[in-house]
Amino acid sequence: MSTATALSPEILAKYQPVIGLEVHVQLLTESKAFCGCVNKYGGDPNTHVCPTCLGLPGALPVLNRKAVEFAVLAAKAINCEIRETSVFSRKNYFYPDSPKGYQISQFDKPIAENGWIDVPDAAGAPKRIGVTRLHMEEDAGKSIHDGFADSISKTYIDLNRCGTPLVEIVSEPDLRTADEVFEYLTKLKEILLYTGVSDCNMEEGSLRCDANVSVMLKGAKEFGTKAEVKNVNSFRYIRSAVEYEIERQIGVIEDGGRVVQESRLWNNAEGRTYSMRSKEAAHDYRYFPEPDLPPLVVGAAWQAEILKSMPELPEARRARMIAEYEISAQDAATFTATGAFADQFEAAAKKAKSPRRVAALLTSEITMRLRLAGLELEQSPVSLDGIVMAADLAESGELSSKMLKQLFDTSFAESKDFPEIYERDKPKQISDTGAIEAMIDEVIAANPKQVEQYRGGKKTVAAFFVGNVMRLSKGQANPALLNELVVKKLDALG
Repeated sequence: MSTATALSPEILAKYQPVIGLEVHVQLLTESKAFCGCVNKYGGDPNTHVCPTCLGLPGALPVLNRKAVEFAVLAAKAINCEIRETSVFSRKNYFYPDSPKGYQISQFDKPIAENGWIDVPDAAGAPKRIGVTRLHMEEDAGKSIHDGFADSISKTYIDLNRCGTPLVEIVSEPDLRTADEVFEYLTKLKEILLYTGVSDCNMEEGSLRCDANVSVMLKGAKEFGTKAEVKNVNSFRYIRSAVEYEIERQIGVIEDGGRVVQESRLWNNAEGRTYSMRSKEAAHDYRYFPEPDLPPLVVGAAWQAEILKSMPELPEARRARMIAEYEISAQDAATFTATGAFADQFEAAAKKAKSPRRVAALLTSEITMRLRLAGLELEQSPVSLDGIVMAADLAESGELSSKMLKQLFDTSFAESKDFPEIYERDKPKQISDTGAIEAMIDEVIAANPKQVEQYRGGKKTVAAFFVGNVMRLSKGQANPALLNELVVKKLDALG
């Protein structure tokens, strides 16, 4: 990524970045926020529209109840307080993709306020990022600037998105690094996906983020002038945009200039932000109460009813899974990346003799093969029942790790489930004590140097004998029995 100026670490260290985020999240309702039009991405341009979302004279909005329920669910999931009576306003601005000339939003009395999300700081310790507010609003349409023969001179408008229900989640200016921005957005997306209020598909615009970035000298009491970086369509790009913008602003100040309050766009191909429009006033919109909508009242009884559908959220689920299944924090984080993956792991863990063995197979053998094959977990030829069977056979000592690898390789190569491959190619594991002892004697006789090391107190050398006997048996020796007999034989040598 290119940067605005070549700034030394010493210059960068003089300044403290200050970052706040505004995240727009489209809600997964079947219909739009204030009319009965289908709430669905895509479709032929200007076909998911009606007089209400087009703002035609005489058309009146009616609030979507499900959108309210999703907003409350999202707000509580990020620890917000619900305002029992909130008010809708008209946010006035004139732009081609807003046919009404205003957007129905919430201003001074949003539905939720005073929340928080914990993210890891640079040292890995939890850092609390405040959430100022979550408010409801409707989306605008979409301006299309390319893709047509006359795009060089004309802009096309698709109003299908007009009226799509949104929540806007505004953070406090508590973020201090681009990495914290990335962690905050990752956590927020994870929580929203668990609640089911949105699909958070950034490519389709279901989740969009604007970053307000400023810098100030360390120790200063007032924040610097902020610039707003808009319309960045991936968390990775947002991190890069914030990094660039921090250095750009420091460079401007160091060169004797002043940072201008403005909206800027990120150009990923060039690795830089560039000015979109001036925004010298902190609030450049004119708000007034929406006369066609009464105050929204979400009383205690309705809130309680909504919260019955609140799922176990990621952090709580991770903590429970670590305690219940005795898996590592890293494995718990992997399995709870999505609610569906967590559900699949727990279903398998409850059936298996050893949840830890299931976790180990999933995170190593299965995940590695899926990655090499370019497959998702749902496309794996080895089912959850197959993983449970493999884990149980490994736990009981009936299959060695080498045998398991060979069977998994065959399952993936032939796109067949583990039980089918196991029944067909069942390895002949050697569990006969006499046969294993004979192989141990052969390996001991061939390696007198290692025998002396063991007798001299280097007990870890037993693994050398186990490995050699396993190779001699072509991976078919019972691992548990083999380990027991090797130690017994070596100890008997004095």
